[in-house]
Order: sequence, then structure tokens, then C-alpha cells
Amino acid sequence: MRAAIVGGGFIGNVHIEALRRLGNIQVIALCDEYGVKEKAARQSIGHAYTDYRKMIDELKLDVVHICTPNSTHYEIARYAVEKGIHVMCEKPFTGTLDEAEELTKLAEKKGVKGAVNYHNRLYPAALQMKHMISQGDIGKVISIHGTYIQDWLLYDTDYSWRVDAEKGGKTRAVSDIGSHWLDLVQFASGQKIRRVNARFSTVHPFRKKSIKMEETFSKTEKKRYEEVRVDTEDIAAVLLEFANGAIGSMTVSQVFAGKKNAMEISIAGTGASLWWNTENLSELYIGHRDKPNEILTKDPSLMCREAASAIGFPGGHAEGFADAVKENFRQFYKSLEQEGEYVYADFQDGVNGMRLCSAILDSARSQQWVSV
Repeated sequence: MRAAIVGGGFIGNVHIEALRRLGNIQVIALCDEYGVKEKAARQSIGHAYTDYRKMIDELKLDVVHICTPNSTHYEIARYAVEKGIHVMCEKPFTGTLDEAEELTKLAEKKGVKGAVNYHNRLYPAALQMKHMISQGDIGKVISIHGTYIQDWLLYDTDYSWRVDAEKGGKTRAVSDIGSHWLDLVQFASGQKIRRVNARFSTVHPFRKKSIKMEETFSKTEKKRYEEVRVDTEDIAAVLLEFANGAIGSMTVSQVFAGKKNAMEISIAGTGASLWWNTENLSELYIGHRDKPNEILTKDPSLMCREAASAIGFPGGHAEGFADAVKENFRQFYKSLEQEGEYVYADFQDGVNGMRLCSAILDSARSQQWVSV
């Protein structure tokens, strides 16, 4: 199958590597606004474009991967879907809920499949949690809580397009990293979030933007700045109410010193609890009251069938972020060739995520509970 990548930054490179590891995908083109010829050459990609429309019109493509700023997702995805091309889109799905709903309806009309890269679903521990909860191993789910915290925007000299509401959207920490947490806990627990109560904090209402363009996570020394106003949140705290009556909370922060990319989820049931975090991907903690707690280490021979199928290496061999992305893509591309049950997040899941982020934003503004 023939794929093209739109966006040659950090996550675009992750997509390229993951697709090549699958073995049956050709990455034939790269589209980017800046230095695309050099980026394509560095990745040994044959075609380089600065206009995604021209790329889609000229090449015979099966899938377009969208790895660009959030505000561009809708227009790129719509153009691809109109041409009958399948889409793998980075999160959050689109800039607005209306755009997400429109795209989903259009994809259904055109017979096109679409996915949002909520790759955390494809970690073996996440699949194991989903299996155990669905089997009643922890009893009825009664509470869910956790965090997703980073420190890459701790200083006022830290700047990225994600800070700009015009490019990144009206929410930042919630949409950028909180969306991953929100999708995963609903996926694993089987419970939809029905009400939210949120508070936002913008630690740096002004940031110093380097005049020289820099990529996400760049460590290049910055010398010349322009001061820009920031109207998106650095921190969000959200109370949650789930469909079955369970309650919970989520805290997200991009200004938490010492945490580079740490997501943690805890799901408590009436019989046991589950706890997992991305700083220790291979271990799922199982909590008990009347017997010793357990640690289930990633091993295909010890985990359920669904989790084992997402494991690429024997027990004791570390797998991480890039492996979960690869497994997510494996499922998506397999679904293009044969019917079956798949757990990747499709466009409708993307709509649900946008609806949830919209409700959280409304709650933060109104300082009240908001139904999803």
C-alpha cells in the first residue's frame, strides 16, 4: 500500500518509521512547508511537495497521514476523503467539533476509513486492562483518576505553535495531551464520561517567541524574541462523572518540572484496582485488599490474547512509544484489507474526543458542571 505524510516534524518522522517497520507499506511522498526536499532526502522518500493538494492529485495514494498543526487537520483530511483516500490523523482530530462531525459523515458517504492516532490504546498493558475490566476481574468500576504531565513549556521562553490558539485550538494542554488520557480511560474502562467540571491555569500569559523558527522539543539556543500573548491553558484540573456513576479526576500540565512525558491512570473497582504509567510501560499493577498486590510484567505468555497480539518481542525486551504507534498503524492498515474487530480510534472516536474537549472548555469558562 502507498502512503504519504503531510508534516515532516517530530511526529511525522515517527509515522514514517512506524510504517516502514510494518513491511508492507511504501512511504512514497512527504509534504511540508519548510525544507521538504532536504527532509525527504534524509528519509529516502522519492517525492517532496509543499502543496498537499498537488501531491494528492498527482500520486496514486491509499492513505494520507496528517501530522501538521491542529488547525490544518480538517482541510487536509477533507481533501483526501473527497478523493477517496483513507486518512490517519494526529490528535486532536480537528479544530472544532463541527469540523469533526462533518468529516465523519463525509467519510461514511465516500466509503473511506479514517483514524485518529490515539496510540496509547495499543500498549499491551492498556489492552490487558480493558480485558480484565470487561471480564469483571476488578468488579464494578467506581473511580478513575490520573495525570498527564510534562515540563517542556515550563519557562516563558518555551514556545511552540501549540501555544497559539489559531494553530493549536482553543484548548492546549487538554487537547494536546489530555485527549490521550481521556480516550484511554474510556477505552480501558468501557465507561463514557458524561459530565465534567474543569479549571484552567495559564502560568505564562505572555511568552517569548524566538524570531528564528524552531521545531517542537528543540534545544537550540534562542537569542532574539518577540513577546506574544497566550490564551490557552498550561494546566487543567478536571472532575469527571462516568456513565455508570463512577467519579474521577484528571490533571494535565505542560509546566511540571522533571516530568518529560508522564501519563498515569488508576482504575478502581469494587473487587480490585489497576494502575499503570508510561514511565514504566511494561508493568501493570493490580491492587488487592485481602491478598498481596501483583505486578503483571509484559509477556505474551502471561497476558490476554488481545494484549499478546500487540507485543512484538519476547518478555523482558522493552517496547515503548514507537511500538504502540506501529501496532496502531498495523490495525488500521489491516482493516483496509479485511473486515474484523479492531480497537484503533476511528473518526467517530475523534468526534467523541472533540466533544469532550469542547465540554471541558465550556466548563472552565463557566466554572460549572457541563454535560458531554
